[in-house]
Amino acid sequence: MPDILITNTKVFFNNYLQPGEIAIENGKIVKIAKEIQAPRADLVIDAKGALTLPAGIDVHVHFREPGLTQKENWYTGSCSAAAGGVTTVIDQPNTIPPTVDKRSFKEKHKLARRNSIIDFGINGGVTGNLEKLAQLWELGVTAFGEIFMAESTGELNIDNKTFDCVLSSIKELDALACIHAEDEAIRREHEELLKDDISPQSHSRSRPNICEGFAVQKAVELIHSHNTRAHFCHISTLESIGIVRKEKYIARKGGSPHTITWEVAPHHLFLSTRDWDRLGSFGKMNPPLRERRNAKALINAINDGSVEVVASDHAPHREFEKDVDIKNAPAGVPGVETLMPLMLAAVKKNLLPLGQMIDVTSKNPARIFNFDRHSKGMFLEGFDADLIIVNPRELQPIKGDLLHSKAGWTPFEGMDGIFPQITLSRGEIVWDGEVVGKRGRGNFLEGCGKTLNID
Repeated sequence: MPDILITNTKVFFNNYLQPGEIAIENGKIVKIAKEIQAPRADLVIDAKGALTLPAGIDVHVHFREPGLTQKENWYTGSCSAAAGGVTTVIDQPNTIPPTVDKRSFKEKHKLARRNSIIDFGINGGVTGNLEKLAQLWELGVTAFGEIFMAESTGELNIDNKTFDCVLSSIKELDALACIHAEDEAIRREHEELLKDDISPQSHSRSRPNICEGFAVQKAVELIHSHNTRAHFCHISTLESIGIVRKEKYIARKGGSPHTITWEVAPHHLFLSTRDWDRLGSFGKMNPPLRERRNAKALINAINDGSVEVVASDHAPHREFEKDVDIKNAPAGVPGVETLMPLMLAAVKKNLLPLGQMIDVTSKNPARIFNFDRHSKGMFLEGFDADLIIVNPRELQPIKGDLLHSKAGWTPFEGMDGIFPQITLSRGEIVWDGEVVGKRGRGNFLEGCGKTLNID
């Protein structure tokens, strides 16, 4: 007997939207069919014609715990994720302490296990800790990074020599390097030139397109030399897209023996330098807001499959922290709760097809970060019932005071979003208009190198 039966719904199955029903048992999808003749389920959810889709896998969040819990913690961050239709996240290492050794990893893992209402992975940090990488991998980190090629939040940036050594070490572990690509020398040069400019727009000029493009090209050359698996975080420029297309062409021709994947963030897709006047210092993030033509190139790259992942780079700060001059404001914006609503609204506005949206927010993240081995990322029988029920007609303005992050604000204020009516994580309802998931129910999704006991 199924635990849950979802009826009167539409599903995206076999590459088209069609009527269907879904049976869930022991947290797994056990049957997808137009009509399921099954014994009475414990719970029947009548979707009333709404869509049932795969929930989001957000591979780039900063839940700020330990050490920065005035901004966010594992409970508030995971509640925000669930309310937005995300049921799996990967947390980044720039907390206090940063996740760079066994002790700091165990501390973060313990906090996440106690408090997260959704499933999670944890990335290992990279500084001068080359001797610690193997142990972090054996403890079960998902990947290594963000590896910061330039200064950003958390002061984890490394120099070129260390970066070269890091890629070699990660290759030896057969692990994945996640790269934040900005060039430190170019950043320093432009920040010095603009040191007296306190306009919000100066932040975009202090980290111009070339700052990212040059770093991406330099990183790609090193990745080639070491044959390391690599994933570029939040690329944001036309120049980067040009490199992506070149790499994809080389790979198709059989000239690239390694795999490089690419991620963009909603704030680079849906915001631009036109928003500086509205956002002021609240719009500060790294990489910064770009001119609108870059966003159009990113959307095109998603549509043609060049970019495989959209992730939020959820990096919350409280309003009082951001409400200062642009030089002193911390970089980062909240986004885990608005990732799926913005992407669903983009589908409704014909910016991208539904199937592509599902690929970049669920299927591809699971494949790239090996979560498919944990039964994540596919809308198929036998996979986890990580699902959202959404009504595509319910387009509504995003309002920061209705979101669940500690940040209490959003750079997407007033923009259109389609929020889930229900979010299920492993067959359990964690959101149905309010947070109902239990603190600590989230599972740690061990990385491929896991061999050590962390308890």
